[in-house]
Amino acid sequence: MDTMMNSFSREQMEYIVELFNPCMDDYLYVFDLQKDFYKISKHATDRFLLPGETFDNAAKEHHTFVYTEDQPRLDEEFNRIMKGEIVFHNMHYRWLDREGHPVWINCRGRVLNDADGRPHFLVGCINEIGQKQKADNVSGLLGESSLSAYVEQFGDGLPDGFFLRIGIDDFRDINGDFGMEYGDYILKSTADCISANIKPGQKLYRVLADEFMVVDFSGGDMEAATELYKAIRKSLDVFIEENGYKSVFTISAGAVDTAKTSGTYKNIMKLSEYALNTAKDLGKNRCYIFMKEDYDGFLRKKQITRQLHHAVNHGFEGFETYYQPIVDTKTRRLVGAEALMRFSMPEKIQAGESEKEVVCVKEDENGAKDTVRWERISPVEFIPLLEETGLIIPAGKWMLHQAISTCSRWQKYIPDFRININLSYVQVMKSRVLTEILTALRLYGLEPSAVGIELTESGYLDSNTHFKKLWDGLKKNGVLVILDDFGTGYSNLHCLGDLRPNYIKIDRSFTLKALNNQYEHDLMTQIITMTHKLGLTLCVEGIETESEFKKISELDPDYIQGFLFGRPQPAEEFYENLIGPAVAAAHLTA
Repeated sequence: MDTMMNSFSREQMEYIVELFNPCMDDYLYVFDLQKDFYKISKHATDRFLLPGETFDNAAKEHHTFVYTEDQPRLDEEFNRIMKGEIVFHNMHYRWLDREGHPVWINCRGRVLNDADGRPHFLVGCINEIGQKQKADNVSGLLGESSLSAYVEQFGDGLPDGFFLRIGIDDFRDINGDFGMEYGDYILKSTADCISANIKPGQKLYRVLADEFMVVDFSGGDMEAATELYKAIRKSLDVFIEENGYKSVFTISAGAVDTAKTSGTYKNIMKLSEYALNTAKDLGKNRCYIFMKEDYDGFLRKKQITRQLHHAVNHGFEGFETYYQPIVDTKTRRLVGAEALMRFSMPEKIQAGESEKEVVCVKEDENGAKDTVRWERISPVEFIPLLEETGLIIPAGKWMLHQAISTCSRWQKYIPDFRININLSYVQVMKSRVLTEILTALRLYGLEPSAVGIELTESGYLDSNTHFKKLWDGLKKNGVLVILDDFGTGYSNLHCLGDLRPNYIKIDRSFTLKALNNQYEHDLMTQIITMTHKLGLTLCVEGIETESEFKKISELDPDYIQGFLFGRPQPAEEFYENLIGPAVAAAHLTA
Protein backbone atom coordinates (compact mmCIF):
# COMPACT_ATOMS: atom_id res chain seq x y z
CA MET A 1 0.00 0.00 0.00
CA ASP A 2 2.76 2.46 0.98
CA THR A 3 4.68 1.66 -2.20
CA MET A 4 1.60 2.32 -4.32
CA MET A 5 0.88 5.64 -2.56
CA ASN A 6 4.48 6.79 -2.96
CA SER A 7 4.12 6.42 -6.71
CA PHE A 8 1.61 9.32 -6.82
CA SER A 9 2.90 12.77 -7.67
CA ARG A 10 1.74 15.91 -5.83
CA GLU A 11 -0.24 16.96 -8.90
CA GLN A 12 -2.09 13.65 -8.92
CA MET A 13 -2.94 14.01 -5.26
CA GLU A 14 -4.23 17.55 -5.87
CA TYR A 15 -6.38 16.17 -8.68
CA ILE A 16 -7.84 13.56 -6.31
CA VAL A 17 -8.76 16.35 -3.84
CA GLU A 18 -10.54 18.30 -6.57
CA LEU A 19 -12.20 15.15 -7.91
CA PHE A 20 -13.79 14.20 -4.58
CA ASN A 21 -14.46 17.77 -3.38
CA PRO A 22 -18.10 17.91 -4.70
CA CYS A 23 -18.87 14.57 -3.06
CA MET A 24 -17.96 15.52 0.52
CA ASP A 25 -19.04 17.94 3.22
CA ASP A 26 -15.68 17.48 4.96
CA TYR A 27 -12.40 18.89 3.62
CA LEU A 28 -9.67 16.83 1.97
CA TYR A 29 -6.11 18.12 2.01
CA VAL A 30 -2.59 17.38 0.80
CA PHE A 31 0.39 18.88 2.64
CA ASP A 32 3.71 18.65 0.73
CA LEU A 33 6.02 18.65 3.74
CA GLN A 34 9.24 18.97 1.76
CA LYS A 35 8.11 21.90 -0.40
CA ASP A 36 5.96 23.43 2.38
CA PHE A 37 2.93 23.54 0.07
CA TYR A 38 -0.74 23.02 1.05
CA LYS A 39 -3.84 22.10 -0.95
CA ILE A 40 -7.35 21.81 0.52
CA SER A 41 -10.91 21.33 -0.80
CA LYS A 42 -12.09 24.58 -2.34
CA HIS A 43 -15.26 24.88 -0.23
CA ALA A 44 -13.08 25.12 2.90
CA THR A 45 -12.21 28.69 1.86
CA ASP A 46 -15.90 29.63 2.17
CA ARG A 47 -15.91 28.47 5.78
CA PHE A 48 -12.45 29.27 7.17
CA LEU A 49 -10.01 32.18 7.16
CA LEU A 50 -7.65 30.44 4.74
CA PRO A 51 -5.32 32.35 2.38
CA GLY A 52 -6.65 30.20 -0.49
CA GLU A 53 -7.28 26.62 -1.53
CA THR A 54 -3.54 26.36 -2.27
CA PHE A 55 -0.70 28.24 -0.60
CA ASP A 56 3.08 28.10 -0.04
CA ASN A 57 4.93 28.61 3.27
CA ALA A 58 2.25 26.34 4.65
CA ALA A 59 3.66 25.80 8.14
CA LYS A 60 3.93 29.55 8.71
CA GLU A 61 0.61 30.35 7.02
CA HIS A 62 -1.20 28.01 9.42
CA HIS A 63 -0.59 30.61 12.12
CA THR A 64 -2.92 33.00 10.28
CA PHE A 65 -5.98 30.77 10.62
CA VAL A 66 -5.24 28.47 13.57
CA TYR A 67 -6.59 29.77 16.90
CA THR A 68 -3.71 31.37 18.85
CA GLU A 69 -4.03 29.14 21.93
CA ASP A 70 -3.77 25.99 19.78
CA GLN A 71 -0.74 27.01 17.71
CA PRO A 72 1.94 25.67 20.12
CA ARG A 73 0.33 22.20 20.18
CA LEU A 74 0.09 22.15 16.40
CA ASP A 75 3.73 23.26 16.02
CA GLU A 76 4.84 20.46 18.33
CA GLU A 77 2.79 17.93 16.32
CA PHE A 78 4.26 19.24 13.06
CA ASN A 79 7.82 18.90 14.40
CA ARG A 80 7.17 15.30 15.36
CA ILE A 81 5.84 14.58 11.88
CA MET A 82 8.91 16.12 10.23
CA LYS A 83 11.20 14.06 12.51
CA GLY A 84 9.40 10.88 11.48
CA GLU A 85 8.21 10.18 15.03
CA ILE A 86 4.59 9.73 13.99
CA VAL A 87 3.02 8.40 10.78
CA PHE A 88 -0.62 9.14 11.55
CA HIS A 89 -1.87 12.59 12.52
CA ASN A 90 -5.11 12.84 14.57
CA MET A 91 -5.64 16.10 16.43
CA HIS A 92 -8.49 18.26 17.77
CA TYR A 93 -7.87 21.99 17.62
CA ARG A 94 -9.45 25.20 16.35
CA TRP A 95 -9.44 27.09 13.08
CA LEU A 96 -10.81 30.61 12.61
CA ASP A 97 -13.93 31.00 10.49
CA ARG A 98 -14.42 33.83 8.00
CA GLU A 99 -15.57 36.14 10.81
CA GLY A 100 -12.59 35.31 13.01
CA HIS A 101 -14.44 33.04 15.44
CA PRO A 102 -12.73 29.80 16.60
CA VAL A 103 -14.27 26.55 15.31
CA TRP A 104 -13.30 23.12 16.63
CA ILE A 105 -12.03 20.68 13.97
CA ASN A 106 -10.66 17.17 13.86
CA CYS A 107 -7.68 16.98 11.52
CA ARG A 108 -6.61 13.47 10.54
CA GLY A 109 -3.93 12.50 8.06
CA ARG A 110 -1.41 9.90 7.01
CA VAL A 111 2.28 10.60 6.47
CA LEU A 112 3.74 9.27 3.18
CA ASN A 113 7.52 8.95 2.97
CA ASP A 114 9.69 9.39 -0.11
CA ALA A 115 12.03 6.72 -1.50
CA ASP A 116 14.65 7.65 1.09
CA GLY A 117 12.22 7.19 3.98
CA ARG A 118 11.79 10.90 4.71
CA PRO A 119 8.31 12.40 5.35
CA HIS A 120 7.04 13.78 2.05
CA PHE A 121 3.25 14.18 2.14
CA LEU A 122 0.59 14.47 4.81
CA VAL A 123 -2.71 13.44 3.21
CA GLY A 124 -5.98 13.47 5.08
CA CYS A 125 -9.37 14.94 5.96
CA ILE A 126 -10.70 17.73 8.19
CA ASN A 127 -14.18 17.78 9.70
CA GLU A 128 -15.91 20.12 12.14
CA ILE A 129 -16.42 18.49 15.51
CA GLY A 130 -19.24 20.83 16.54
CA GLN A 131 -20.92 20.99 13.16
CA LYS A 132 -24.70 21.05 13.41
CA GLN A 133 -26.39 17.79 12.55
CA LYS A 134 -28.31 17.50 9.34
CA ALA A 135 -30.89 15.28 11.02
CA ASP A 136 -32.05 14.47 14.53
CA ASN A 137 -32.56 10.86 15.54
CA VAL A 138 -34.68 11.69 18.61
CA SER A 139 -37.43 13.64 16.85
CA GLY A 140 -36.91 11.99 13.47
CA LEU A 141 -36.65 15.42 11.83
CA LEU A 142 -34.06 17.17 9.73
CA GLY A 143 -31.82 19.57 11.67
CA GLU A 144 -30.75 23.18 11.37
CA SER A 145 -28.08 22.64 8.73
CA SER A 146 -30.79 21.17 6.49
CA LEU A 147 -33.04 24.13 7.28
CA SER A 148 -30.19 26.46 6.37
CA ALA A 149 -29.64 24.71 3.03
CA TYR A 150 -33.36 24.85 2.24
CA VAL A 151 -33.72 28.57 3.01
CA GLU A 152 -30.45 29.73 1.46
CA GLN A 153 -31.32 28.30 -1.95
CA PHE A 154 -33.82 31.17 -2.33
CA GLY A 155 -31.23 33.88 -1.61
CA ASP A 156 -32.72 37.09 -0.23
CA GLY A 157 -35.98 36.75 -2.11
CA LEU A 158 -37.93 34.29 0.01
CA PRO A 159 -41.38 33.22 -1.19
CA ASP A 160 -44.39 34.61 0.67
CA GLY A 161 -45.20 32.66 3.80
CA PHE A 162 -43.99 32.42 7.37
CA PHE A 163 -41.58 30.89 9.84
CA LEU A 164 -43.15 29.51 13.02
CA ARG A 165 -40.57 28.80 15.71
CA ILE A 166 -42.00 26.58 18.46
CA GLY A 167 -40.45 25.90 21.85
CA ILE A 168 -41.50 23.65 24.75
CA ASP A 169 -42.00 25.80 27.86
CA ASP A 170 -39.81 24.87 30.83
CA PHE A 171 -38.45 21.77 29.09
CA ARG A 172 -35.54 21.68 31.53
CA ASP A 173 -38.00 20.89 34.32
CA ILE A 174 -39.27 17.86 32.38
CA ASN A 175 -35.74 16.49 32.06
CA GLY A 176 -35.05 17.29 35.70
CA ASP A 177 -38.24 15.65 37.02
CA PHE A 178 -38.40 12.57 34.79
CA GLY A 179 -34.94 12.12 33.25
CA MET A 180 -33.42 12.53 29.81
CA GLU A 181 -35.07 9.43 28.34
CA TYR A 182 -38.56 10.70 29.17
CA GLY A 183 -37.51 14.13 27.89
CA ASP A 184 -36.64 12.54 24.54
CA TYR A 185 -40.07 10.91 24.54
CA ILE A 186 -41.71 14.34 25.02
CA LEU A 187 -39.59 15.78 22.20
CA LYS A 188 -40.60 12.97 19.84
CA SER A 189 -44.27 13.30 20.81
CA THR A 190 -44.18 17.07 20.31
CA ALA A 191 -42.58 16.60 16.90
CA ASP A 192 -45.32 14.10 16.01
CA CYS A 193 -48.06 16.55 17.09
CA ILE A 194 -46.55 19.31 14.97
CA SER A 195 -46.10 16.99 11.99
CA ALA A 196 -49.73 15.87 12.23
CA ASN A 197 -50.93 19.45 11.79
CA ILE A 198 -48.67 20.89 9.08
CA LYS A 199 -50.07 21.10 5.58
CA PRO A 200 -48.59 19.88 2.29
CA GLY A 201 -45.80 22.21 1.25
CA GLN A 202 -44.91 23.15 4.82
CA LYS A 203 -41.66 21.75 6.24
CA LEU A 204 -40.66 20.97 9.83
CA TYR A 205 -37.15 21.01 11.35
CA ARG A 206 -35.68 20.64 14.81
CA VAL A 207 -33.42 23.64 15.35
CA LEU A 208 -32.40 23.39 19.03
CA ALA A 209 -32.81 21.11 22.04
CA ASP A 210 -36.49 21.88 22.57
CA GLU A 211 -37.25 24.10 19.57
CA PHE A 212 -38.77 23.34 16.18
CA MET A 213 -39.26 25.40 13.04
CA VAL A 214 -42.16 25.21 10.63
CA VAL A 215 -41.41 26.78 7.25
CA ASP A 216 -44.31 27.80 5.02
CA PHE A 217 -43.36 29.09 1.56
CA SER A 218 -46.83 28.52 0.13
CA GLY A 219 -48.24 31.98 0.86
CA GLY A 220 -49.48 31.45 4.41
CA ASP A 221 -50.09 34.60 6.46
CA MET A 222 -49.94 35.43 10.17
CA GLU A 223 -53.50 34.26 10.69
CA ALA A 224 -52.56 30.87 9.23
CA ALA A 225 -49.48 30.73 11.48
CA THR A 226 -51.61 31.48 14.54
CA GLU A 227 -54.19 28.86 13.58
CA LEU A 228 -51.44 26.29 13.09
CA TYR A 229 -50.08 27.06 16.55
CA LYS A 230 -53.55 26.62 18.09
CA ALA A 231 -54.04 23.30 16.28
CA ILE A 232 -50.68 22.01 17.51
CA ARG A 233 -51.50 23.05 21.06
CA LYS A 234 -54.82 21.18 20.92
CA SER A 235 -53.04 18.05 19.70
CA LEU A 236 -50.59 18.32 22.58
CA ASP A 237 -53.47 18.70 25.05
CA VAL A 238 -54.87 15.41 23.74
CA PHE A 239 -51.46 13.74 24.06
CA ILE A 240 -51.03 15.01 27.64
CA GLU A 241 -54.44 13.64 28.58
CA GLU A 242 -53.77 10.28 26.95
CA ASN A 243 -50.43 10.16 28.73
CA GLY A 244 -52.23 10.32 32.05
CA TYR A 245 -51.09 13.90 32.80
CA LYS A 246 -47.68 12.53 33.82
CA SER A 247 -46.15 15.71 32.50
CA VAL A 248 -48.33 18.76 31.87
CA PHE A 249 -46.53 21.28 29.68
CA THR A 250 -47.23 24.07 27.20
CA ILE A 251 -45.60 25.43 24.06
CA SER A 252 -44.82 28.96 22.94
CA ALA A 253 -44.22 30.16 19.40
CA GLY A 254 -42.89 33.12 17.46
CA ALA A 255 -44.18 33.83 13.95
CA VAL A 256 -42.23 35.79 11.33
CA ASP A 257 -43.82 36.99 8.08
CA THR A 258 -41.41 36.47 5.15
CA ALA A 259 -43.03 39.33 3.24
CA LYS A 260 -42.03 41.84 5.93
CA THR A 261 -38.49 40.73 6.75
CA SER A 262 -35.11 40.35 5.10
CA GLY A 263 -34.64 36.92 3.58
CA THR A 264 -31.12 36.10 4.78
CA TYR A 265 -31.02 32.91 6.80
CA LYS A 266 -29.10 34.42 9.72
CA ASN A 267 -31.58 37.29 9.95
CA ILE A 268 -34.58 34.95 9.87
CA MET A 269 -33.10 32.84 12.67
CA LYS A 270 -32.34 35.95 14.70
CA LEU A 271 -35.85 37.37 14.30
CA SER A 272 -37.57 34.04 14.96
CA GLU A 273 -35.50 33.56 18.12
CA TYR A 274 -36.53 37.02 19.29
CA ALA A 275 -40.19 36.27 18.51
CA LEU A 276 -40.15 33.00 20.46
CA ASN A 277 -38.35 34.56 23.42
CA THR A 278 -40.88 37.39 23.45
CA ALA A 279 -43.74 34.89 23.61
CA LYS A 280 -42.07 33.27 26.62
CA ASP A 281 -41.39 36.65 28.27
CA LEU A 282 -45.06 37.56 27.88
CA GLY A 283 -46.07 34.59 30.01
CA LYS A 284 -45.55 31.52 27.77
CA ASN A 285 -48.27 29.31 26.27
CA ARG A 286 -48.88 31.78 23.47
CA CYS A 287 -47.89 32.77 19.94
CA TYR A 288 -46.23 36.13 19.36
CA ILE A 289 -46.27 37.68 15.89
CA PHE A 290 -43.04 39.51 15.10
CA MET A 291 -43.45 43.30 15.19
CA LYS A 292 -40.67 45.52 13.90
CA GLU A 293 -41.54 48.25 16.40
CA ASP A 294 -41.07 45.85 19.30
CA TYR A 295 -37.82 44.56 17.83
CA ASP A 296 -36.48 48.09 17.39
CA GLY A 297 -37.20 48.67 21.07
CA PHE A 298 -35.39 45.43 21.92
CA LEU A 299 -32.35 46.54 19.89
CA ARG A 300 -32.39 49.92 21.60
CA LYS A 301 -32.32 48.23 25.00
CA LYS A 302 -29.33 46.19 23.87
CA GLN A 303 -27.61 49.32 22.60
CA ILE A 304 -28.18 51.21 25.85
CA THR A 305 -27.06 48.18 27.85
CA ARG A 306 -23.80 48.02 25.88
CA GLN A 307 -23.21 51.72 26.50
CA LEU A 308 -23.93 51.31 30.22
CA HIS A 309 -21.34 48.50 30.42
CA HIS A 310 -18.86 50.69 28.56
CA ALA A 311 -19.53 53.67 30.80
CA VAL A 312 -19.15 51.71 34.05
CA ASN A 313 -15.83 50.30 32.81
CA HIS A 314 -14.53 53.68 31.59
CA GLY A 315 -14.78 55.98 34.57
CA PHE A 316 -18.59 56.29 34.40
CA GLU A 317 -18.37 58.29 31.19
CA GLY A 318 -21.84 59.62 30.35
CA PHE A 319 -23.14 59.41 33.93
CA GLU A 320 -24.02 62.63 35.75
CA THR A 321 -25.52 63.53 39.10
CA TYR A 322 -28.30 66.11 39.01
CA TYR A 323 -29.76 67.83 42.06
CA GLN A 324 -33.32 69.03 42.69
CA PRO A 325 -33.85 71.54 45.51
CA ILE A 326 -35.90 70.87 48.63
CA VAL A 327 -37.18 73.96 50.46
CA ASP A 328 -38.71 74.74 53.82
CA THR A 329 -42.44 75.30 53.32
CA LYS A 330 -42.77 78.23 55.76
CA THR A 331 -39.62 80.18 54.86
CA ARG A 332 -39.01 78.94 51.29
CA ARG A 333 -35.39 78.56 52.38
CA LEU A 334 -33.19 76.02 50.60
CA VAL A 335 -32.53 73.15 53.02
CA GLY A 336 -31.28 70.37 50.78
CA ALA A 337 -31.54 68.49 47.52
CA GLU A 338 -32.38 65.11 46.08
CA ALA A 339 -29.55 63.56 44.06
CA LEU A 340 -30.74 62.04 40.79
CA MET A 341 -28.79 59.86 38.36
CA ARG A 342 -28.65 60.87 34.71
CA PHE A 343 -27.05 59.13 31.72
CA SER A 344 -26.19 60.21 28.18
CA MET A 345 -25.17 57.95 25.31
CA PRO A 346 -22.61 59.11 22.72
CA GLU A 347 -23.34 58.89 19.00
CA LYS A 348 -20.98 59.77 16.16
CA ILE A 349 -22.03 62.63 13.94
CA GLN A 350 -22.94 61.40 10.47
CA ALA A 351 -21.72 63.17 7.34
CA GLY A 352 -23.90 66.12 6.42
CA GLU A 353 -25.39 66.68 9.87
CA SER A 354 -25.57 70.21 11.16
CA GLU A 355 -22.74 71.35 13.40
CA LYS A 356 -25.44 72.84 15.62
CA GLU A 357 -26.31 69.29 16.63
CA VAL A 358 -22.79 68.68 17.93
CA VAL A 359 -22.67 68.89 21.70
CA CYS A 360 -19.29 67.34 22.47
CA VAL A 361 -15.93 66.74 20.81
CA LYS A 362 -14.01 63.80 22.30
CA GLU A 363 -10.25 63.40 22.12
CA ASP A 364 -8.70 59.92 22.37
CA GLU A 365 -5.38 58.98 23.98
CA ASN A 366 -3.55 59.75 20.74
CA GLY A 367 -4.99 63.25 20.53
CA ALA A 368 -7.33 62.43 17.63
CA LYS A 369 -10.62 64.31 17.82
CA ASP A 370 -13.93 62.59 17.30
CA THR A 371 -17.12 64.61 16.99
CA VAL A 372 -20.01 63.04 18.87
CA ARG A 373 -23.54 63.88 19.86
CA TRP A 374 -24.74 62.83 23.31
CA GLU A 375 -28.27 61.54 23.57
CA ARG A 376 -29.87 61.98 26.97
CA ILE A 377 -31.48 58.67 27.99
CA SER A 378 -34.57 58.82 30.18
CA PRO A 379 -34.19 57.30 33.67
CA VAL A 380 -37.31 55.28 32.82
CA GLU A 381 -35.16 53.55 30.17
CA PHE A 382 -31.75 53.18 31.76
CA ILE A 383 -32.49 52.62 35.47
CA PRO A 384 -34.35 49.30 34.86
CA LEU A 385 -31.46 48.16 32.64
CA LEU A 386 -28.95 49.01 35.36
CA GLU A 387 -31.01 46.89 37.74
CA GLU A 388 -31.45 43.99 35.30
CA THR A 389 -27.72 43.79 34.60
CA GLY A 390 -26.57 44.44 38.17
CA LEU A 391 -24.69 47.54 36.99
CA ILE A 392 -26.77 49.55 39.46
CA ILE A 393 -24.33 48.31 42.12
CA PRO A 394 -21.18 50.05 40.76
CA ALA A 395 -23.21 52.96 39.36
CA GLY A 396 -25.02 53.39 42.67
CA LYS A 397 -21.73 53.37 44.57
CA TRP A 398 -20.41 56.05 42.22
CA MET A 399 -23.60 58.04 42.80
CA LEU A 400 -23.22 57.80 46.59
CA HIS A 401 -19.74 59.27 46.44
CA GLN A 402 -20.81 62.02 44.05
CA ALA A 403 -23.76 63.09 46.20
CA ILE A 404 -22.04 62.86 49.59
CA SER A 405 -18.89 64.68 48.44
CA THR A 406 -21.01 67.43 46.87
CA CYS A 407 -23.11 67.83 50.02
CA SER A 408 -19.93 68.11 52.09
CA ARG A 409 -18.68 70.85 49.77
CA TRP A 410 -21.96 72.79 49.87
CA GLN A 411 -22.13 72.68 53.66
CA LYS A 412 -19.33 75.23 53.63
CA TYR A 413 -21.96 77.70 52.38
CA ILE A 414 -25.11 76.28 54.00
CA PRO A 415 -24.01 74.40 57.16
CA ASP A 416 -27.26 72.46 57.63
CA PHE A 417 -27.59 71.44 53.97
CA ARG A 418 -28.80 67.83 53.49
CA ILE A 419 -28.76 65.44 50.57
CA ASN A 420 -31.28 62.69 49.73
CA ILE A 421 -30.09 59.63 47.79
CA ASN A 422 -32.21 56.90 46.21
CA LEU A 423 -31.34 53.23 46.64
CA SER A 424 -32.39 50.41 44.34
CA TYR A 425 -33.82 47.12 45.52
CA VAL A 426 -30.89 45.41 43.76
CA GLN A 427 -28.38 47.43 45.79
CA VAL A 428 -30.13 46.41 49.00
CA MET A 429 -30.28 42.73 48.03
CA LYS A 430 -26.92 42.20 46.34
CA SER A 431 -24.36 44.63 47.75
CA ARG A 432 -22.90 45.84 51.03
CA VAL A 433 -24.58 49.18 50.57
CA LEU A 434 -24.67 50.10 54.28
CA THR A 435 -20.90 49.73 54.47
CA GLU A 436 -20.54 51.83 51.31
CA ILE A 437 -22.70 54.63 52.75
CA LEU A 438 -20.80 54.74 56.05
CA THR A 439 -17.43 54.58 54.25
CA ALA A 440 -18.38 57.55 52.03
CA LEU A 441 -19.54 59.55 55.06
CA ARG A 442 -16.18 59.03 56.78
CA LEU A 443 -14.24 59.72 53.58
CA TYR A 444 -15.85 63.12 53.00
CA GLY A 445 -16.28 64.07 56.65
CA LEU A 446 -20.06 64.40 56.49
CA GLU A 447 -22.35 63.90 59.48
CA PRO A 448 -24.76 60.96 58.99
CA SER A 449 -27.75 63.18 59.78
CA ALA A 450 -26.98 65.20 56.62
CA VAL A 451 -27.85 62.22 54.41
CA GLY A 452 -31.32 60.81 53.77
CA ILE A 453 -31.69 57.43 52.07
CA GLU A 454 -34.89 57.17 50.01
CA LEU A 455 -36.44 53.72 49.63
CA THR A 456 -39.59 52.70 47.78
CA GLU A 457 -41.38 49.37 47.07
CA SER A 458 -43.33 49.59 50.35
CA GLY A 459 -45.06 46.32 49.52
CA TYR A 460 -41.99 44.28 50.50
CA LEU A 461 -39.93 46.59 52.70
CA ASP A 462 -40.69 45.11 56.10
CA SER A 463 -40.79 41.48 54.97
CA ASN A 464 -37.24 41.33 53.62
CA THR A 465 -34.33 40.53 55.94
CA HIS A 466 -31.83 42.38 53.73
CA PHE A 467 -33.94 45.50 53.88
CA LYS A 468 -34.52 45.25 57.63
CA LYS A 469 -30.78 44.94 58.24
CA LEU A 470 -30.13 48.03 56.11
CA TRP A 471 -32.99 50.00 57.68
CA ASP A 472 -31.85 49.21 61.24
CA GLY A 473 -28.21 49.92 60.35
CA LEU A 474 -29.01 53.33 58.88
CA LYS A 475 -31.04 54.38 61.89
CA LYS A 476 -28.44 53.05 64.32
CA ASN A 477 -25.72 55.12 62.62
CA GLY A 478 -27.83 58.30 62.46
CA VAL A 479 -28.54 58.29 58.71
CA LEU A 480 -32.04 59.53 57.91
CA VAL A 481 -34.40 56.96 56.38
CA ILE A 482 -37.08 58.23 54.02
CA LEU A 483 -40.15 56.40 52.77
CA ASP A 484 -40.45 57.60 49.17
CA ASP A 485 -43.51 57.73 46.89
CA PHE A 486 -45.95 57.64 49.79
CA GLY A 487 -49.50 57.22 48.58
CA THR A 488 -48.70 54.84 45.71
CA GLY A 489 -48.22 51.56 47.65
CA TYR A 490 -50.76 49.36 49.39
CA SER A 491 -49.01 49.00 52.74
CA ASN A 492 -47.67 52.47 53.50
CA LEU A 493 -49.64 52.90 56.73
CA HIS A 494 -48.35 49.53 57.90
CA CYS A 495 -44.81 50.70 57.14
CA LEU A 496 -45.28 53.91 59.13
CA GLY A 497 -46.18 51.96 62.24
CA ASP A 498 -43.56 49.22 62.01
CA LEU A 499 -40.61 50.91 60.35
CA ARG A 500 -40.84 54.43 61.79
CA PRO A 501 -39.00 56.35 59.05
CA ASN A 502 -37.55 59.79 59.76
CA TYR A 503 -39.79 61.30 57.15
CA ILE A 504 -41.99 60.49 54.19
CA LYS A 505 -42.40 61.97 50.72
CA ILE A 506 -45.78 62.40 49.05
CA ASP A 507 -45.61 61.35 45.40
CA ARG A 508 -46.43 63.79 42.58
CA SER A 509 -49.36 61.64 41.45
CA PHE A 510 -50.96 61.88 44.89
CA THR A 511 -50.24 65.62 44.97
CA LEU A 512 -52.08 66.15 41.68
CA LYS A 513 -55.12 64.32 42.99
CA ALA A 514 -55.15 66.45 46.13
CA LEU A 515 -54.96 69.62 44.03
CA ASN A 516 -57.88 68.65 41.83
CA ASN A 517 -60.20 66.59 44.02
CA GLN A 518 -61.71 67.56 47.38
CA TYR A 519 -61.77 63.99 48.68
CA GLU A 520 -58.08 63.51 47.88
CA HIS A 521 -57.37 66.96 49.36
CA ASP A 522 -59.04 65.94 52.61
CA LEU A 523 -57.15 62.66 52.58
CA MET A 524 -53.81 64.44 52.23
CA THR A 525 -54.81 66.77 55.08
CA GLN A 526 -55.37 63.80 57.36
CA ILE A 527 -52.10 62.14 56.26
CA ILE A 528 -50.09 65.26 57.07
CA THR A 529 -51.81 65.62 60.44
CA MET A 530 -51.21 61.94 61.24
CA THR A 531 -47.55 62.18 60.17
CA HIS A 532 -46.91 65.12 62.47
CA LYS A 533 -48.66 63.40 65.40
CA LEU A 534 -46.26 60.46 64.89
CA GLY A 535 -43.36 62.88 65.15
CA LEU A 536 -42.38 62.42 61.50
CA THR A 537 -41.42 64.96 58.86
CA LEU A 538 -43.18 65.18 55.50
CA CYS A 539 -42.17 66.44 52.06
CA VAL A 540 -44.63 67.05 49.22
CA GLU A 541 -43.26 66.47 45.71
CA GLY A 542 -44.42 67.83 42.39
CA ILE A 543 -45.23 71.48 43.12
CA GLU A 544 -44.86 73.41 39.86
CA THR A 545 -46.80 76.70 40.25
CA GLU A 546 -47.39 79.34 42.87
CA SER A 547 -51.07 78.46 43.04
CA GLU A 548 -50.21 74.83 43.75
CA PHE A 549 -47.74 75.91 46.41
CA LYS A 550 -50.30 78.16 48.08
CA LYS A 551 -52.92 75.41 48.24
CA ILE A 552 -50.53 72.73 49.51
CA SER A 553 -48.71 74.98 51.98
CA GLU A 554 -52.03 75.56 53.77
CA LEU A 555 -51.87 71.88 54.76
CA ASP A 556 -48.59 72.59 56.59
CA PRO A 557 -46.15 70.05 55.12
CA ASP A 558 -42.55 70.49 56.31
CA TYR A 559 -40.82 70.55 52.92
CA ILE A 560 -41.66 71.14 49.28
CA GLN A 561 -39.93 69.74 46.20
CA GLY A 562 -40.91 70.62 42.65
CA PHE A 563 -40.22 72.57 39.48
CA LEU A 564 -41.45 75.78 41.13
CA PHE A 565 -38.20 75.94 43.07
CA GLY A 566 -35.99 74.30 40.47
CA ARG A 567 -35.71 71.44 38.06
CA PRO A 568 -33.01 68.78 38.48
CA GLN A 569 -29.70 70.34 37.37
CA PRO A 570 -25.96 69.59 37.41
CA ALA A 571 -23.93 70.55 40.47
CA GLU A 572 -22.39 73.64 38.85
CA GLU A 573 -25.78 75.04 37.82
CA PHE A 574 -27.29 74.16 41.18
CA TYR A 575 -24.59 76.17 42.90
CA GLU A 576 -24.98 79.16 40.59
CA ASN A 577 -28.79 79.17 40.62
CA LEU A 578 -29.51 78.16 44.23
CA ILE A 579 -26.53 77.93 46.59
CA GLY A 580 -25.03 81.29 45.67
CA PRO A 581 -28.33 83.25 45.82
CA ALA A 582 -29.25 81.52 49.12
CA VAL A 583 -25.94 82.54 50.68
CA ALA A 584 -26.32 86.12 49.42
CA ALA A 585 -29.87 86.32 50.80
CA ALA A 586 -28.67 85.04 54.18
CA HIS A 587 -26.02 87.77 54.33
CA LEU A 588 -28.60 90.46 53.57
CA THR A 589 -30.89 89.36 56.38
CA ALA A 590 -28.07 88.82 58.87
